[in-house]
Amino acid sequence: MSSAKILLVLLSLLLLAGCGGTSGGSNSKSSSNSAATSSSSQASTANTSGGGSTGSTSTTTASSRAPTLTIQTSGSKKVRVNVEVATTPTELEKGLMNRTAMGENHGMLFVFPVEQQLSFWMKDTLIPLSVAFINSNGRIVDIQDMQPQDLTSHLSAKPAQYALEVNQGFFEKRGVKVGDSVDLPR
Repeated sequence: MSSAKILLVLLSLLLLAGCGGTSGGSNSKSSSNSAATSSSSQASTANTSGGGSTGSTSTTTASSRAPTLTIQTSGSKKVRVNVEVATTPTELEKGLMNRTAMGENHGMLFVFPVEQQLSFWMKDTLIPLSVAFINSNGRIVDIQDMQPQDLTSHLSAKPAQYALEVNQGFFEKRGVKVGDSVDLPR
């Protein structure tokens, strides 16, 4: 096993120990929020979506520093989304938790170290969201709607390295579908 894979497995185990999660399938939950990561071979929960600081009721606001990603739809339409980017274990765990609203063309992009099956849930997430799972080549491999404060696991249909959460219905309204490509921010 390569040192990078070992590091990823150890990091996942540390996250699980700190969050109270367990390794396993769709019934594993961590104590924080909405998403879960998995190692390449076995799903393990490490909350990620819907975050924000605990107790915060702030909304996501437009910022001149917020990166923008562009989705190229199969209908040749370009859809732009201003994103907050979550890359650290703490950011991935909090996600959009405890937020009461999010701007219309805003979202959160979760960046994982490797392509893997991802699983998100909505514990402590107060707004309905849609999530697009995106592979390492920038292709959307799955889109799912998620309900506030629901503990149902939403597993990506295929391995993904990124997850984009937006207000529920965002993708449908703009014609974004599985197979569309995403120009990810650097």
